[in-house]
Amino acid sequence: MEDAASGVETGLSIRELEARITELAGHLNAANHRWLVLIAEFDRRSGWSDGATQSCAHWLNWKCGIDLGAAREKVRVAHALEKLPRISAAMARGELSYTKVRAVTRVACPATEEILLSVALHGTAHHVETLVRQFRRVREVEELSREERQYSNRRLTYSYDADGSMIIKAQLTAEAGALFLKSIDAALADIPLPDVSAETSAESSEPSLAERHGLSTRRADALAVLAESFLKHGAAALSGGERYHVVVHVDEATLKTGATGRCEMEDGPATPIETARRLACDCSTVNITEDEDGDPLDVGRKTRSIPPAMRRALNSRDQGCVFPGCTHKRYVDGHHIHHWCEGGETRLSNLVSLCRFHHRAVHEGGIVVQRLDDGAWRFTRQNGESLDSCAPGCTTPLCDWTQLAAAHREMGIAIHADTAATRWRGEKMDHGIAIDALRRRAARAAEPRA
Repeated sequence: MEDAASGVETGLSIRELEARITELAGHLNAANHRWLVLIAEFDRRSGWSDGATQSCAHWLNWKCGIDLGAAREKVRVAHALEKLPRISAAMARGELSYTKVRAVTRVACPATEEILLSVALHGTAHHVETLVRQFRRVREVEELSREERQYSNRRLTYSYDADGSMIIKAQLTAEAGALFLKSIDAALADIPLPDVSAETSAESSEPSLAERHGLSTRRADALAVLAESFLKHGAAALSGGERYHVVVHVDEATLKTGATGRCEMEDGPATPIETARRLACDCSTVNITEDEDGDPLDVGRKTRSIPPAMRRALNSRDQGCVFPGCTHKRYVDGHHIHHWCEGGETRLSNLVSLCRFHHRAVHEGGIVVQRLDDGAWRFTRQNGESLDSCAPGCTTPLCDWTQLAAAHREMGIAIHADTAATRWRGEKMDHGIAIDALRRRAARAAEPRA
């Protein structure tokens, strides 16, 4: 089939090939609109809310193979189109791409819809993105004070360079930035000075390139010292015993069989036995033998329910939460399929990685976990419905797209080679005029009506 299709396309002239590409782009635009309409309705009805899926975006990530960030954008755009009928209609006719619609829906409102639609129809995606970005900046300047902008724009991101080193970028408020620099300067006292060449002139007041590089290197080392110090000592106001530990006291018989007995947080309220079992899946345990009056007679050693070596093997195999559609790679728990308190063994075949949300859904929600012969995981709800993950190395098949044009003809959607083509002919776009027009429209819409 692929060879036949390739032969047909190679027999087309350049103009015919161009027309086929732009026409199919229009069909894809119209299909994308229909898809977004379905997503909005699906989300409105909470069709994804099955007790084990966190949002419509997570459902799209699982069922449709879309990156979670992109899925959130799909849901946002889908709901935004409901309030922008002209833009929605243009996309339904195949005239606007999803890229343009995604951009304009970030700033569009009924008052500015007409202008943004005109720009989207006649301009390129770059024109639209540039206008939206500049218009957002203008509105932010009008709406936010300097300090508020600093606070709302604060962020810290990180990525990895090609050599494996980490690149950290931070945007802080002036106050937080000053605290950060003071802490770096304080930590520099623990960083040894680099060796200075004997040929270096003592009269030079300007630091050399090597000295500047050495200072930046020492600041990087100081940041590592800050991280190590905080992890060891914590914030001064939070110093004390073991932090981030939740202690649960539960009777052995209660944990194993669910019999009536003690199951409570330390210095806190009682907790459901299934919650205690979830916490006990991947935790430190201490066995305490008590007399009839509840006084301790013997305290055993603290042990991990999942040993460190087993944990490393589990992380290497699962590489994050294995629940269908979940993308969490960090902060995952090891779940005992057959719980250790019921005699289940702590070995790789009896363990599975789940994020905190889905670990809670399995225990408190009564979901049963099963490993299939091909390596996939099956999660069965109490109503008998099951969710299967893909086996390692496998993907779900794609649908047949060849009937798209015929389906649009049946729906009365007329799409041709010029439908989706940008109407821009090379003239320069004046973003200033467009932004002024958008501001006036937005200001009129915000005025109170008499």
